[in-house]
Amino acid sequence: MSLLRMKQAPLRMEAKNKRDVRTQFAALCYRVKNEKTQILLVTSRQRGRWIIPKGWPVEGATPAQTAATEAFEEAGVEGKALNVCLGLYSYTKMMDGTDDLPCAVSVFPVRVRKVLDEYPEMDERRRKWFSLKKAAEKVREPELRKILKHFDPALLER
Repeated sequence: MSLLRMKQAPLRMEAKNKRDVRTQFAALCYRVKNEKTQILLVTSRQRGRWIIPKGWPVEGATPAQTAATEAFEEAGVEGKALNVCLGLYSYTKMMDGTDDLPCAVSVFPVRVRKVLDEYPEMDERRRKWFSLKKAAEKVREPELRKILKHFDPALLER
C-alpha cells in the first residue's frame, strides 16, 4: 500500500449554512520509541474523552498546517506534519446553548519531535502516549479507531 502525496494549497474560507456539516483537521501525533509506534491522545475539554487534537480550518493555512497548530495548542507538541490525509471520521460537536454541529474530520500525521512542558491548553486537557492498540481502544469514534489500528508510519517514509 502506498500513500498519495500531493501539493496542498492554503484554503480560502466561505460562509456556511449553520446546519451544514463542518470540516475539521486533526493531528495524529506519533513517535516511534524502541521500534514501537506510540500515539499521543488528549482529553476533550468538556467531557474528558480521549481524542486527537483537531480544529477548524484556518484561512491561508493548509490542512496539515492547521493540524500541526492544533497539535501544538492542545497537546503541546511540535513536529513534522505531512500533507497526507490518513482518513476521515465523523462526530457531533456538542455546543452549549445552540444546535450541535455535525463534523467531518480529516486526519493528518504529525511526527512528534519535541514535547513541550508549557503550551496553550495545558490547564484544560490531559495528554498521554498510548500504543496503537490502546489508542484505538480509548477513542469513541469507529472510523478514528480504524485509522489508529491500521496506522503504519513506515508507509509515510516511502
